[in-house]
Amino acid sequence: MCVYLCKKEILFLVTSQLTSTTVISECIAGFENAGLSPTGNLCSGREHHRLKVLFQILDVNGDGGICVNDLTVGLRKLGVHRTEHELRKIVKAGDKDLDGQLDFQEFVHYLRDHEKKLRLVFKSMDRKNDGQIDSQEIMQSLRELGVNISEEQAQKILRRMDKNGTMTIDWDEWRDYHLLHPAENIPEIILHWKHSTIFDVGESLLVPDEFTAEERNTGMLWRHLVAGGGAGAMSRTCTAPLDRLKVLMQVHSSRSNSMRIAGGFAHMIREGGVRSLWRGNGINVIKIAPESALKFMAYEQIKRLIGSKQETLGICERFVAGSLAGAFAQSSIYPMEVLKTRLALRRTGQYAGITDCAKHMLQKEGVTAFYKGYVPNMLGIIPYAGIDLAVYETLKNWWLQRYATDSADPGVFVLLACGTTSSTCGQLSSYPLALIRTRMQAQATVAGGPQMTMLGVFRHIVRTEGLSGLYRGLTPNFMKVIPSVSISYVVYEHLKIFLGVQSR
Repeated sequence: MCVYLCKKEILFLVTSQLTSTTVISECIAGFENAGLSPTGNLCSGREHHRLKVLFQILDVNGDGGICVNDLTVGLRKLGVHRTEHELRKIVKAGDKDLDGQLDFQEFVHYLRDHEKKLRLVFKSMDRKNDGQIDSQEIMQSLRELGVNISEEQAQKILRRMDKNGTMTIDWDEWRDYHLLHPAENIPEIILHWKHSTIFDVGESLLVPDEFTAEERNTGMLWRHLVAGGGAGAMSRTCTAPLDRLKVLMQVHSSRSNSMRIAGGFAHMIREGGVRSLWRGNGINVIKIAPESALKFMAYEQIKRLIGSKQETLGICERFVAGSLAGAFAQSSIYPMEVLKTRLALRRTGQYAGITDCAKHMLQKEGVTAFYKGYVPNMLGIIPYAGIDLAVYETLKNWWLQRYATDSADPGVFVLLACGTTSSTCGQLSSYPLALIRTRMQAQATVAGGPQMTMLGVFRHIVRTEGLSGLYRGLTPNFMKVIPSVSISYVVYEHLKIFLGVQSR
């Protein structure tokens, strides 16, 4: 896995509307002539003074803070034009005390943090490690993103940033060109840091991957989805015994009838043989394809509805779009979720298969049986998606701040660790709701058992089993995380090669 400029940054480079008189490099050149260069160590006394002068230039009304209006007027005087949206992102990224403007310390901190991100991207693009980016390196980075340009177009990009006529970009030229262009977070710069759905931990991640128009048009999108679906099917099949054990413990385990892991496996084998360990896995694999497709299509439509024209969404937008898309996909395939639970809990010979199980449920319980546990399932989406994204962003930023010095490439193990940890935290937060959902789905399978509502099930569990009862089956659920992620990753990589999918 390599690290490249993100799609939004590439489009900015290729289709920038800045004229030759308004590019950042010329603005910085003007600063240098005036002794105001923001280059070098931002903490030195000389640079502190120069940044102070720059701050005073941008602080149009002289109130000690730079707001969006100050940036608009100040940068326009310097010949630099930015949209209001871009300027708001600059202020938002540096405004630590949330007063709507940047004081001097916040201004310096923003430039220092932004410069570090730019350096990571520069080093990632500098394939030859010679401190220069040439046209071939720009063409290679774009090509690996699925965007093909000619050498003439690459040279045109270079000329926008090249101040000394060498037709290569050194670090100073790269930084000066981009320093006052906002990058709110690393995913806007680094494509590699996407929160990918390929790492299947047995519970669907709610925020789909994002793809360029080029990937959609060339069919690369569906190849990625097929590869991810195949990897998910293999990982779920390999960990199906643990998943069935989790369901059995959620439904049948209690204080008076404690089910241990070894005892649970022994019970399943004794009742139905080794094959019974995979009961319910068929429907669990079948639902991958429709769920992934519906989730992705809903995600793209919701992005348009919330008015986002960006290829890469911010954290809040991803949370909203991902949660709504997950809710839509889950609603569409929820009857399959209920069937999975019923098949996992069935006795030997109770049903002839998936269709037979569906017929029995429809005849004896009616259509509503296919939506038992729907409410807690939907409610669980919010904490799962929110905590999953929050933990992922926190771990990612911590790694970048602490360890990303020479390259923005975190390596596959860091990516796997961040994704696995965040997904596990998300599952942990929503697990009580998942357990209540499973209990409600299974109510008709318990002979003589009451048909309770969501709150009724919650009260019954707390009253009879205590708060720990809300986490029955948690151990086998977490036992399957590492093998699920590992198997999913290995199979995904092999399927990518087989399907001719380019690494991203």
